[in-house]
Amino acid sequence: MSELKASILDEVRRYHRERQGDSPFVPGETEIWPTGAVLDADDRVAMVEAALDLRIAGVQSAQKFESALARRLKRRKAYLTNSGSSANLLAVSALTSPQLGDRRLRPGDEVVTVAAGFPTTVAPILQNGLVPVYVDVELGTYNPTVERVAEAIGPRTRAIVVAHTVGNPYEVAEMAGLAKERGLFLVEDNCDALGSTYDGEPTGTFGDLATVSFYPAHHITMGEGGCVLTSNLVLGRIVESLRNWGRDCWCEPGQSNTCRKRFEHQMGTLPAGYDHKYIFSHVGYNLKATDTQAALGLSQLDKLDGFVAARGRNWRRLREGLDGLPHLLLPEATPRSEPSWYGFVVTVDPQAPFSSGDLVNFLEDRKIGTRRLFAGNLLRHPAYMERPHRVSGPLTNSDLITEQTFHIGVYPGLTDEMIDYVISSMKEFVTASG
Repeated sequence: MSELKASILDEVRRYHRERQGDSPFVPGETEIWPTGAVLDADDRVAMVEAALDLRIAGVQSAQKFESALARRLKRRKAYLTNSGSSANLLAVSALTSPQLGDRRLRPGDEVVTVAAGFPTTVAPILQNGLVPVYVDVELGTYNPTVERVAEAIGPRTRAIVVAHTVGNPYEVAEMAGLAKERGLFLVEDNCDALGSTYDGEPTGTFGDLATVSFYPAHHITMGEGGCVLTSNLVLGRIVESLRNWGRDCWCEPGQSNTCRKRFEHQMGTLPAGYDHKYIFSHVGYNLKATDTQAALGLSQLDKLDGFVAARGRNWRRLREGLDGLPHLLLPEATPRSEPSWYGFVVTVDPQAPFSSGDLVNFLEDRKIGTRRLFAGNLLRHPAYMERPHRVSGPLTNSDLITEQTFHIGVYPGLTDEMIDYVISSMKEFVTASG
């Protein structure tokens, strides 16, 4: 590192320290966010260093990040993207590739998913001309059971695409077993669950494909960003092609002829020797991330274990502090799992003398941030009401979640003092409401 560069980065650290003055927590005045990124001096330096080196394309740091995350999640390949939603789009789109032969998903084929989730788990199903089959979830875990998914499988069902809700794993080993038994693909939407485990194994390691998000609300951040992971090299190559405009070539930006036969290919009806860098085998996208994003991701990845531990402590403090409070259904971890919690979910009993809206308004007035459990029942939203779908069984719990469920924060930026204020506020409201 040059002397000048080292001096600049030292100044960046000093700048960070001066910007990070501690402000005392003032109950009712200080915002208690439901989600948020925790960024330190190393993160700021990582981004500035990438900028100083003018690493504008996703190469050096991106490749390092992909390798590091693949090792962490015990996958052979990882493909960095510009968002977790793009990762979901790539994962589902990969299943439609002609390169899969008879296993490819075709328009009209069905994909089992849940009604109560985040839209971009389901959107790629519709965007690929596939038909989502909606199942209900369980209250408490907010995940589907394997039995519900099994009952939803029909003659045209070809895949299962389910997210680990707010970091709480579903019965993913059993779900993977069901998919294998029925000849279905399994896509794990792991965007809210990086760091979670099931049967001692990381979530994101059970499916044919898995996705992760690095939006600021998630466990580590790049500002924006996501990733698709797989150990299936055929699927991996398809994901890479779709992410990179649909081209058949696998050279990184700035590289040429890594296959040693750039002008020796003949594909489609193109002339023999057509430049492989401009042969397209998929109708693809440009969904790559930048090296500056990846540099931040590498810095954040080093802190993941600490972030997971902090989320767990905050979740347990809330769970213990609110235990026994009437009219509230508190969350439960799925048996045999160790969640990396995204949030703390609360469902208000429909028979309570107050509504979830009443409690949410009370908390928000006290600067305690809340969020709904994402979309609630997606079929009640204008974007999804008239789109092709099938429903398996009643969506009773999904409707209840739409009416009565919200979540509060557990992210590492919250202090014990903040958590205790949340607990005391909820107790005050419930007690006063009878």
